[in-house]
Amino acid sequence: MTDDTPSSFPHRRSIRSFVVRAGRMGTGQVRALETLGPRFVLPYAPQPLDAAAAFGREAPLVLEIGFGMGHATAEIARALSGTNFLGVEVHTPGVGALLKLIDEQQLTNLRIVQHDAVEVLEHMIAPGSLAGVHIFFPDPWHKKKHNKRRLIQAPFVAKLVTRLAPGGYLHCATDWQPYAEQMLEVLSAEPGLRNTAEGYAPKPAYRPLTKFENRGLKLGHGVWDLVFVKPPR
Repeated sequence: MTDDTPSSFPHRRSIRSFVVRAGRMGTGQVRALETLGPRFVLPYAPQPLDAAAAFGREAPLVLEIGFGMGHATAEIARALSGTNFLGVEVHTPGVGALLKLIDEQQLTNLRIVQHDAVEVLEHMIAPGSLAGVHIFFPDPWHKKKHNKRRLIQAPFVAKLVTRLAPGGYLHCATDWQPYAEQMLEVLSAEPGLRNTAEGYAPKPAYRPLTKFENRGLKLGHGVWDLVFVKPPR
């Protein structure tokens, strides 16, 4: 088995798609981590997640990779209350911010894992268990020499496909055109996925506009959504 194969990619990779940066924590975020963390933050474990036990119910499960400060995540979870959402993020301020939103909006269908998403996908997500995957505005790694750090690469997408249930979807969004072009190329080349559009997709109604995105659109900056599905058997 070569190092490029999907099964070996998460184990042997030395290039990460993120850099853990220090960030300021507000008192509300610190308090949310202390009081809500034990309930809503799931510990990373190298074994399949029992989603029904973690959420206290059976429901479709959507994985979000890299939720930032969690505003879109909370809004989507509130709008789609019949779906369970598992958010993965490495940055502590973002985890604290989303916990604060969970408390303020009384959300019960959100859980968080603070860990490397590639390892979470490899070890905690059972094959065929996801109804969907959201990857919104991942780090584009603008410099060409850093493009290899981008999350959307063929081995990672191949692993994502194994975790999707038949009929499940992968929704990516970016505001960096060169990354959008790479995403389209990589996703289109994956035999286990089918594009729902001719190229880029219209923004699905469930994905809210962020303040940053809205400001960029007013300045004429583009945003590209890509929605691919795993065909039913």
